[in-house]
Amino acid sequence: MVKGKWAAGIPPRNFTWVIKDRLAMSERPGGFAPNHRKVRRQEEIIWLQVQGFTRVVSLLPSSHNLQAYEEKSLASVHYPLPASGDVRSVLGDVYRDVHARLAAGERVLVHQEELGDRVSGVIGGYLLWSERLPTGPQSITVLEHLTGHPMGPAGRELVAYAGQLAPAPAPHDTGTGRRS
Repeated sequence: MVKGKWAAGIPPRNFTWVIKDRLAMSERPGGFAPNHRKVRRQEEIIWLQVQGFTRVVSLLPSSHNLQAYEEKSLASVHYPLPASGDVRSVLGDVYRDVHARLAAGERVLVHQEELGDRVSGVIGGYLLWSERLPTGPQSITVLEHLTGHPMGPAGRELVAYAGQLAPAPAPHDTGTGRRS
């Protein structure tokens, strides 16, 4: 059993709230490949649990960390985001899942290997798709402000793809995709 100051765990590196107390993003708990540490991963998963996170959304191409989440009884889902090709179907699945989880009052963390353009682009795209922000440029600007880094072409492309998807269903929508 962990005691003392470590009992509450440590936040994942580059942890950033996108929607305060609801939606966050970070690098993979435990760090990315060459710097990954099992003990750090465990401490970061403990921190996520203490903070009330109910779901981790992994965008990694591999299933890394999923077993660790399961062992710690932290729900997770894996949406491998391909490095190239058409990512719109994956984005649509991620956005619908995150949207439903947030609507149900869950606290969600989205990560990939590192907090870079790909995760920022996915999250910026979600803000556009869910109509939390009205335009792609505004979504990009907000994510650049949150991360403190300009969003590169890979992230901007993901935001643009999000603008091509059918919009999020309204809370009273029956799933037909039509708005009243």
